[in-house]
Amino acid sequence: MRFDILTLFPEMFAPLGESMLGRAQGNGILQINTVNIRDFAGNKHNRVDDAPYGGGRGMVMQAPPIYDAYRSIADECTYKPHLIYMSPKGKTLTQEKAIELSKREHIVLLCGHYEGVDQRLIDEVVDEEISIGDYVLTGGELPAMVLIDAVSRMLEGVLSNPESFTDESHFSGLLEYPHYTRPPVWREREVPEVLLSGNHAEIARWREEEARKITAIRRPDLLKEKEN
Repeated sequence: MRFDILTLFPEMFAPLGESMLGRAQGNGILQINTVNIRDFAGNKHNRVDDAPYGGGRGMVMQAPPIYDAYRSIADECTYKPHLIYMSPKGKTLTQEKAIELSKREHIVLLCGHYEGVDQRLIDEVVDEEISIGDYVLTGGELPAMVLIDAVSRMLEGVLSNPESFTDESHFSGLLEYPHYTRPPVWREREVPEVLLSGNHAEIARWREEEARKITAIRRPDLLKEKEN
């Protein structure tokens, strides 16, 4: 799978070369590229923003340099890459959306800054807008990294065992059950006896019950959706 990232700060994406994502790139499962929007500014100061029409605070990212940055990718393809604008106005990223996006072969992520992006650029080439939560960040770089991580985990070969994500919170519609490891007693707190029993059926039943309890307390909305 290929990700291209349109950004003003390509150096922010260095962490994507570490850990699981770094191994996936090394194994040829994942390709992550950054494109500096400023390289397409077309002026000596590499300026890519201007004051908003109609007045108001802040600056707005201009359409031409972003469009040209996108075309530098799209012109090399025989298809239209799926372009996602990371925006607080977008639909919230969910596990279901991550699974859906993992089935695509090529995604381009647009990272906005300042007060946002000229709407004409969005209308011209953006396929969808996605948010990672109901809050505002300085720019789209961190949300883009979150999306790449969430989607990449769904790709075959990225995780050594598919159960690594099928048991996790949100994948099944429930929050994840508690985990324990050695030592069996720590500060007078004992590991639940069922986990030491070796009875896999009982362990599976316990984990399902615990997942439902935690979901009912912390995210009853998820439990309601699952039951429906």
